Amino acid sequence: MQACRLVARDLACRRGDRLLFRGLSLALGPGEALQLVGANGIGKSSLLRMLGGLLRPYAGSIACEGAVALVDERPALDPDLPLGAALAFWRQLDGGNATPIGELGLDSLLDVPVRYLSTGQKKRAALARLIAQDAPVWLLDEPLNGLDTDAVRLVEVITARHCEAGGLCVIASHQPFALAEMRSIALAEHAE
Repeated sequence: MQACRLVARDLACRRGDRLLFRGLSLALGPGEALQLVGANGIGKSSLLRMLGGLLRPYAGSIACEGAVALVDERPALDPDLPLGAALAFWRQLDGGNATPIGELGLDSLLDVPVRYLSTGQKKRAALARLIAQDAPVWLLDEPLNGLDTDAVRLVEVITARHCEAGGLCVIASHQPFALAEMRSIALAEHAE
């Protein structure tokens, strides 16, 4: 896995006239994980988008080494394509590894159009794409929503494996996420 590092200093996030948080700093290296916690609307998803380079911070700086992959509530899979074709499209575009279809319990769904998949199936499909990207920096926004108990455990195991291989992970979640030695940041401590 390529080297990775993610450092943010004195970040602030503004939405309209509302300052969601300020003075937030973090530093993560290979094998490390961080969970962002806080109430709805406090800025967890916005922070992930900043860390991924999709949203400019109101203040502060972000430095990232290594490719970044983001999974959020939108699975980025064409709803009209069968799952297998949708994943193949991204595999060709991303140039990553083979998609772990069997491990994620998706092998029987490859001919099903994405729009017919359940919330949990779409979440697992998005995770399959994430893994295939072979990016060392993972940003996961509510990765456990819509998953049953077995799928939750699978996501935790796959995330742990990613960190053990030298990747890093930032997770925004309202649900407990079992990952050894994961730190957390409560965004309320940085709220206005």
